[in-house]
Amino acid sequence: AELYVNDAFGTAHRAHASTAGVADYLPAVSGFLIQKELEIIGGALANPKRPLVAILGGSKVSSKIGVINNLLEIADTIIIGGGMAYTFFLAKGYKTVGTSLKEEDWVERAAEMLKKAEEKGVKILLPIDNRVADHFGEDAVPEVVASDAIPDDREGMDIGPKTEELYAEAVKGAKTVFWNGPMGVFEFDNFAHGTQAVAEAVAELKDNGGTSIIGGGDSVAAVNKFDLADKMSWISTGGGASMELVEGKALPGVEALLDA
Repeated sequence: AELYVNDAFGTAHRAHASTAGVADYLPAVSGFLIQKELEIIGGALANPKRPLVAILGGSKVSSKIGVINNLLEIADTIIIGGGMAYTFFLAKGYKTVGTSLKEEDWVERAAEMLKKAEEKGVKILLPIDNRVADHFGEDAVPEVVASDAIPDDREGMDIGPKTEELYAEAVKGAKTVFWNGPMGVFEFDNFAHGTQAVAEAVAELKDNGGTSIIGGGDSVAAVNKFDLADKMSWISTGGGASMELVEGKALPGVEALLDA
């Protein structure tokens, strides 16, 4: 071979033979997709149109702590949803989160993030109400309860209606939105409402002169489920890669290229 072109953004965060190894032996350049991903996501972080609102969902604080840490340096508002919200509830001193997903050993770190946000003047929005259920399943019946009043035998599965309004309002005022991770168990129709409400709020940005960036993974699945893909400014092809970019990490597959 004479030339190597890498256009697989979705694996650019892995130092594999096919992403970084081959670049040691050939002149290596980026394809158009990687170029666009780096320009759009990198540009939005380096020089965002403000206010910049980041929406982070998903199950674990531990997998998003680096992202939150970096976003505290650049975002105006960080919206938290999904399973990781319950670890933040404990960090806020709420007595119980019932049987909801929680990471006890990350409560202290979550508390540090809340404190850091306060010091930096970054707003962190947490759910004020939740849809809970007595078991995890598609047939589970949602009940709405306040975030500080989740019964011991109930599991949080989605954000509640008041939180949907709060989050939609925060998104409405944004000029740039980066979204990664659902607000609840959107695979179950009974608990897809929160993710759909946020997706619909984000979908209005583009027409109002704002930029919406969907950071790969489950968020893309959610946007597709609600038929809103064409309303988004940019849908990233890499979940892990886009998150590492937002975290401020160097991507091995990009670093290996000539004009990194």
